[in-house]
Amino acid sequence: MNKGALFVISGPSGTGKGTVCTELINRGDVFLSVSATTRDKRAGETEGVTYYYTDKARFEEMIAGGEMLEWANYNGNYYGTPKAAVEKMLAEGRNVILEIEPQGALAVKAKMPEAVLIFIIPPSIEVLKNRLVDRGRENDEEIEQRLAAAIWEMEQAEKYNYIIVNDVLADCVDEISNVMAGVVDMRNKVYALLEEAKERK
Repeated sequence: MNKGALFVISGPSGTGKGTVCTELINRGDVFLSVSATTRDKRAGETEGVTYYYTDKARFEEMIAGGEMLEWANYNGNYYGTPKAAVEKMLAEGRNVILEIEPQGALAVKAKMPEAVLIFIIPPSIEVLKNRLVDRGRENDEEIEQRLAAAIWEMEQAEKYNYIIVNDVLADCVDEISNVMAGVVDMRNKVYALLEEAKERK
């Protein structure tokens, strides 16, 4: 069985990366790796679907034990990707998607160079600000903090394999889906060539 491909999607808060990932998963292109966090569960979120919710002590045990593929601390809360679940899905031939911040994405790339990093950007800063305002989660001060953080995040985009603009959602999803299909197709061709070479020995 061919090993699955690992895709990492990042982008500033408000770019719609969560919606993009949901669309990709609904299409059956990839399977989502659920992250762990120490932050409180929000209304409408589900354990094991949105996040695995845990406390700080347990999360730090997982870090110390090498159980996290990547992790970071944002606003006093830990976020991270449990390594075992990702490795299991990849070994089963499933294509996996991680929706994580640049700090975590680059940590994953360092540990798993075969990971394909995709960065989503907004059409403009003004559009990004409007999206943050429209979703109504943060006050004015928090929105400005999000925008300030977005500048650093977008500076990391050049370290990614692909940069894609999310202007029209359907177009963005199609573009990323095509990227993923191309990567998987190329990997399958390589696996086929390797199998052929082994049979010739």
